Amino acid sequence: MNPEFRKISLDGLWHNNPALVQLLGLCPLLAVTGSVVNAIGLGIATTVVLIGSNLTVSLFRHQVPEAVRLPIFVMIIAAFVTAIELLMQAYTYELFLILGIFIPLIVTNCAIMGRADAFASRNPVPASVLDGLMMGVGFTLVLILLGAMREALGAGTLFSNMHLLFGEGARAWQITLVDDYRGFLFAALPPGAFVGMGLLIAAKNMIDAKLKSRKEKSTMPLTDTVTSKRVRVTG
Repeated sequence: MNPEFRKISLDGLWHNNPALVQLLGLCPLLAVTGSVVNAIGLGIATTVVLIGSNLTVSLFRHQVPEAVRLPIFVMIIAAFVTAIELLMQAYTYELFLILGIFIPLIVTNCAIMGRADAFASRNPVPASVLDGLMMGVGFTLVLILLGAMREALGAGTLFSNMHLLFGEGARAWQITLVDDYRGFLFAALPPGAFVGMGLLIAAKNMIDAKLKSRKEKSTMPLTDTVTSKRVRVTG
């Protein structure tokens, strides 16, 4: 893989993950992750907007005047969000109603505006598209992990109501972890989202610390040990 593309991929998925590192887009992330299907729905919508806006901004980066750069970026993002809204209303209307205001609010997601301004406006199309894809996938993975944690603890299930996104055939995807589960209300409420997000960030920091420690040990120069031999002297 091209070293530049490899760096872009690792940044989006791990090193510069928009949710775990940049801490952007937390409002919709914490609000809709009560279940996996909600998380996947918002994640796909955000990823499509990221790819489309990065592609468009990169294509026209030399034609956009500096004075009106940010308003134009907002208009581009808003156009893609409107298209996503219309598609969801046509094909996943029930899920669209559940996600509610957080689909239109993708326009104000700082992660999308940040990638358009900091990366796509300064880089060619292939790199910009890859950056949008990897940032979107990294954001979606965090959404799914948090949604799975909250759904499992709050309802005792996984992948419930997947038919809202993938059609009637996905009803059978539901996994019941505990029969007659009474639910853990804290996990389903906003405080549970904050705690779950904190645990994910802490887990990433612990992994990073262990990887850094292992790397430092592997690059540590070997020190020569000088051994001395006792010589007995008799007079």
